[in-house]
Amino acid sequence: MLSVAEARSRILSAFERLGTEQVGLENALGRVLAEPVTARLTQPAKAVSAMDGYAVRSADIGAETVSLRVVMEIPAGHAPKQTLGLGEAARIFTGAMLPDGSDSIVIQENAARNGDHVALTDPRFRNGQHVRKSGLDFTLGDIGLSSGQCLTARDIGLAAAMNWPWLTVTRRPRIAILSTGDELVNPGEALSPGKIVASNGFMLSALAVASGAQVINLGNAPDQPERLSAMIDGARGCDLLVTTGGASVGDYDLVQRILQEKGIRLDFWKIAMRPGKPVMFGQLGDLKVIGLPGNPTSSVVTGHIFVRPIIARMLGQNDDTIIDYAELGRDLPANDLRQDYLRASLTRDGGRLIATPFNLQDSSVISLLAKADVLVIRPPHAPAAAAGSQVEFIRLNGGAVSL
Repeated sequence: MLSVAEARSRILSAFERLGTEQVGLENALGRVLAEPVTARLTQPAKAVSAMDGYAVRSADIGAETVSLRVVMEIPAGHAPKQTLGLGEAARIFTGAMLPDGSDSIVIQENAARNGDHVALTDPRFRNGQHVRKSGLDFTLGDIGLSSGQCLTARDIGLAAAMNWPWLTVTRRPRIAILSTGDELVNPGEALSPGKIVASNGFMLSALAVASGAQVINLGNAPDQPERLSAMIDGARGCDLLVTTGGASVGDYDLVQRILQEKGIRLDFWKIAMRPGKPVMFGQLGDLKVIGLPGNPTSSVVTGHIFVRPIIARMLGQNDDTIIDYAELGRDLPANDLRQDYLRASLTRDGGRLIATPFNLQDSSVISLLAKADVLVIRPPHAPAAAAGSQVEFIRLNGGAVSL
């Protein structure tokens, strides 16, 4: 059996960054930039008012109340019509350009208007107050977003402000997902004895989409060679086929057999990990194939450990699987030759992080998987560990869509 590290290395070496495409800003959330975004303008282009009030010349403002003649009104979006002269002021609104000759804003709360004159009383007046200088936000040519960034809502706002209506992004990986087994029925369908409701395809599809991929869910293939073979053909044109169930060598584990009949170049099909020992990887023509176990927890844990990094590699990103450390919340026995990924809760006690593996770690139990915050990693042959000792963990969060 391969180690997890060796399996990840061999899998990831088979993938490379995909090509690029252009998308409008309305479709850019969660996409990965293939080219940097640089400012196509200076923002603000000229000095603007940060408040509603009056644009003035600081030379006209003294310690005593002064009265200035209001010679123009400047709404946001309109250019000033004249230069501000000695003893003059301009009624101005937030975001409007300062007229030439002015250098400060007196807010309207510190002004008393009387016809075409305004009396200004601002004992704390400072030269340049309430003015947003040209280029305060960014200037022409500034790099706002870097290649390789996964675009958040805030990033899209910045790209729009920098005057980009479209962006060059890495093409989304096309991932086909195929669940297998006679026992599977879709949620909401009638359940007869021996049947179970399929969940793996939905979980893996969501995992892939959250990681930045485009998913084709091929559905549930029965344990019938002809049907399974035809459904595998539905993955043509995809970058990766993910199967779940049937990758082992039992009498009814047909996936590996059918793929071999189709000419797959099989790299491996066993990994020293728990859950997830029967993981298969190979290449069928231009199509990469990874076969995951059928038990729900095994399927999603192996998806997290292998499929998410594959998608990141195709998007040109670094693998965002971060190993962190916490105190163990309960005693654990010594481990065997397989690397364990224990579903666990994560709590904080003051400045201490505490990871507590659930007592039940059966790979068919999806309810505890849904409650888990992290996967506690137990290396092969790890000795018994007492509560309070340090352990490694991986968070079960992250994704392409973010504010």
